[in-house]
Amino acid sequence: MTARLRLRGLAAACVWVCFFVLPAQATPAPLPPKAAIASGHPLATRAGLDILAQGGNAFDAAVAVSAVLAVVEPASSGVGGGGFYLLHVAANDRDVMVDGRETAPMAASRDMYLGRSDGAGSTDGPLAAGIPGEPAAWAWVATHYGRLPLAQSLQSAIRIAREGFELYPRLQNAIRVKQRRLAASPDAAAVFLIKGEVPPVGARIRQPLLARTLELLAREGADGFYKGAFAARLAAGVRKDGGLWTTDDLAGYRIVERAPLRLHYGDATLVTASPPSSGGVVIGDALAILAGYDLTALDANTRRHLTIEALRRAYRDRAEYLGDPDFVRIPIEQLLSPLYAAGQRTSIRLDRATPSTVLRPVFTGDESPSTTHFSVLDRDGNRVGATISINLFFGATYMVPGTGFLLNDTMDDFSISAGTPNAFGLVGADANAIAPGKRALSSMTPTFVERPGGLMIIGSPGGSTIISNVLGGILNWLDGKSAAEIVAAPRVHHQYLPDSVMLEPGALSAEERADLEKRGHKLREGRTTWGNTQVVTWDYASGKVEAASDPRGAGVGLVY
Repeated sequence: MTARLRLRGLAAACVWVCFFVLPAQATPAPLPPKAAIASGHPLATRAGLDILAQGGNAFDAAVAVSAVLAVVEPASSGVGGGGFYLLHVAANDRDVMVDGRETAPMAASRDMYLGRSDGAGSTDGPLAAGIPGEPAAWAWVATHYGRLPLAQSLQSAIRIAREGFELYPRLQNAIRVKQRRLAASPDAAAVFLIKGEVPPVGARIRQPLLARTLELLAREGADGFYKGAFAARLAAGVRKDGGLWTTDDLAGYRIVERAPLRLHYGDATLVTASPPSSGGVVIGDALAILAGYDLTALDANTRRHLTIEALRRAYRDRAEYLGDPDFVRIPIEQLLSPLYAAGQRTSIRLDRATPSTVLRPVFTGDESPSTTHFSVLDRDGNRVGATISINLFFGATYMVPGTGFLLNDTMDDFSISAGTPNAFGLVGADANAIAPGKRALSSMTPTFVERPGGLMIIGSPGGSTIISNVLGGILNWLDGKSAAEIVAAPRVHHQYLPDSVMLEPGALSAEERADLEKRGHKLREGRTTWGNTQVVTWDYASGKVEAASDPRGAGVGLVY
């Protein structure tokens, strides 16, 4: 039976309000027999389970996991970054997205990176940094949804920062990639390098200054970070080294609660990230196109071809229409409508790829391997999918002296100029142009997928590949794959421009490659894998709960 996708009435309006209560499900789900957490590092997963054992809920566990990841995955997220927390509150069957995305400083301007001769750019140094949202998000989630004090949920992170953890290969490789830039920041070099060199695997990474910053957050909450003496030190340090932050920028940062997108595909309901995440809209756009085909009747490579073609068109729409909903009007209802999808399908052939240059041009006006995700389910049925980031490996590779954490380089997620690709090759138009106080468009896509028989919580890092990683996981779960099979599945990606199909090493057989090339696809096999998907699943009938961490990473999924 052909799957059908529809957008709930009023969903298009969800981005215009800070908070919206979605209708309750007709049949309440049973309570899960076990809790589960999957994250990018064993210490983070165990910290979350410890908080559950202390009487905390999924939201307290999310704070603990986030804070430990800030310590043990410093190339991927941290106090100086931001992200999206997708929450399901079981007590009143409510879904909400806590938007902790970074904001542009008030002195930022549309063309601030064009024509510079001093080497300052959108990816390195303090000029690349937006105002962090992560500390505010931790405090918000703990205060509004948790059972435990923020200080209690931060204790594991504080201890690990002070006592250290063993350097593991994935982080060592990230340090090697950014060695030169880290060496240029004295505080960063002191933490991550030994006499300017990359430490060996197993070396102890201690971060006493970060422990002090976390203790400040535990003691004073978000105000301790965004106001007062600490904020003054941050702003002064950033401006001294060429950035734009002011104490007013920090004091003015606000968390925004947004209604997530709620989509239906076949018998499945998706609750997923809304703008300024592009992920939910792009996935909905792609699924609306795929809903016109009976995928179960097609061979695997034809399904793959159609998914590539759907992503090509959905990423094109991303480039033209998506941005911060507080600054631009986004035609979500149109992009997710069956009529629009039917129009998109008219240019798709089963036997032939569509060159991206044939599609209507984007420009009418004049994200990362280093992100991280975790999934949490508690025994009350509360759940969290959180994707958090500092953008590229080690963000701006810059620490304000005395603070112990790296700044993000999220300003690169804006459209620097119409048609100019960012570090992930993504292009954009004026909808995602830089503006004071604006949040850059993101690919981060925490998602809940539920059908009558069960539930999945999924998300991934991977920059521009995040969306295709999550879409692939959704389709695999709907096909009956286990959590372990979903996170291990080979990955294929297309993002409109550049017009090529990215493949992980060995993702396709020689026969599959030849077939796609015969249809006209340009294939580009990478030298490394990408993404680090974290999945929790729950089968209602059997009661089985699974947590799986991507074998590409160093994480672990545990059931409690």
